[in-house]
Amino acid sequence: MSNCCCDTKKSTKRTDADKKDLVARVNRIVGQMNGISKMIEDDRYCGDIIIQLSAIDKSIKSLSNVILDKHLHTCVEKAVKDGNDEVLDEIVLMFKRFQ
Repeated sequence: MSNCCCDTKKSTKRTDADKKDLVARVNRIVGQMNGISKMIEDDRYCGDIIIQLSAIDKSIKSLSNVILDKHLHTCVEKAVKDGNDEVLDEIVLMFKRFQ
């Protein structure tokens, strides 16, 4: 993935390849969600739907981990090197939200 550069507007620059990869992951998750909707409309067995929901949960966690990894190794690393320790508080809050 690309160089991450968080500025005062809190935006992140990504390469076209990074965007393509992340959007593909999101589109796969959307497809999985649409599949669940169809399963419900088709009166599919609850257990089958739950299995698919578990797969979506894992897909979302995987996407989150990819983005978090890049964020820590680029934005956070740069901010700490630049003396901006506030970014560490942001990371702590982020982890608290995801518990």
